[in-house]
Amino acid sequence: MTTTAANRRQFMQALGATGVVAIAGCLSNDDVSGNSTTTETEAVDEGLPAAKAADVDRIARDPTDIPAPVDWTEPREHDITIRTKRVTAEIEPGVTFDYMTFEGQVPGPMVRVRKGDRVNLTFEVPEETNLEAHNVDFHAVYGPGGGAEATTVAPGDEPAEISFTAEYAGAFVYHCAIPNMDQHISAGMFGTILVEPEEGLPEVDREFYLGQHEIYTDGAVGEEGHHAFDFDGMKTEDPTYVVFNGQAYGLTEDGVGAMEAEVGETARVYFANGGPNFTSALHPIGNVWHRYYRDGDLLSEPDRNIETAPVAPGTTTVGEMEFPVPGPVKIVDHALSRAGRRGALAAIDVTGEENPEIYDETPADNETQ
Repeated sequence: MTTTAANRRQFMQALGATGVVAIAGCLSNDDVSGNSTTTETEAVDEGLPAAKAADVDRIARDPTDIPAPVDWTEPREHDITIRTKRVTAEIEPGVTFDYMTFEGQVPGPMVRVRKGDRVNLTFEVPEETNLEAHNVDFHAVYGPGGGAEATTVAPGDEPAEISFTAEYAGAFVYHCAIPNMDQHISAGMFGTILVEPEEGLPEVDREFYLGQHEIYTDGAVGEEGHHAFDFDGMKTEDPTYVVFNGQAYGLTEDGVGAMEAEVGETARVYFANGGPNFTSALHPIGNVWHRYYRDGDLLSEPDRNIETAPVAPGTTTVGEMEFPVPGPVKIVDHALSRAGRRGALAAIDVTGEENPEIYDETPADNETQ
């Protein structure tokens, strides 16, 4: 065992000793912003500290920030570096929180390879942007902890390096797996590694990358100020927010912007549920998952025309939608209090020609004579 590996093992043992500490189009901006939850806000006995200055303009990763599809037919090597970064950002306007991230946004960057490819990973925990030790557990990796043991790094330590072969195809979560992993995942430390089958995936017009997680804070939904992490709320699984890509209603017109598509296109959605605790009830309002690769299984024939699908924490699932008519398609956790009150809603703005044969808002027999 090398000195570095021995130090990491001792560090993990020391940590272990301490224990693991607008839904259907009828909601206005006020309805979903959290500002209307006066009962929750008034229940707080003491005010929160003032909101901090944000380190980044947005915590939400652009859902189109996805590597290009696999177009090679022989195994390749990939040199990948992942850095951890603690950043202060807004969960929603006026509400700040200290996130832990892979590369500064939520979810972490998608890693995209082909079955049989070799990945050389460098994992860094810079001292200037981290307060805690971190590591990374890839659900796509054969090996102790999915690589977590070998990648455990304290702030300022030498980077860890591992290599692995992507032996099995599918879409898989990766996450921090330090002993306080539930806190670290809740604060944003999860992402997706996509291992395409040897023959690749069917071509689609657009791809989107979403990540759901719960955020446990010491404040109420919409209460302005700086929210600290709430361990008691996490232990009782009572989150303040349930969000996509780190922000409440971030991927909507009232947030950093909705996703975009056009009539006649097909879109594939990679949906990572980091958790750490809740199973998501993934549902596209005004559409269905025309082809649904349950639990990220890319080898079996996809399920067809799925309305709502459970996505367990620690799972990336894959669904495809067709867009025969224009209008917003809203993606929600159909545990609807999460969508309507805690932030778990995103939108795809579909533009193009109307198709009254499929959907007509003004049927002829209802027109004013």
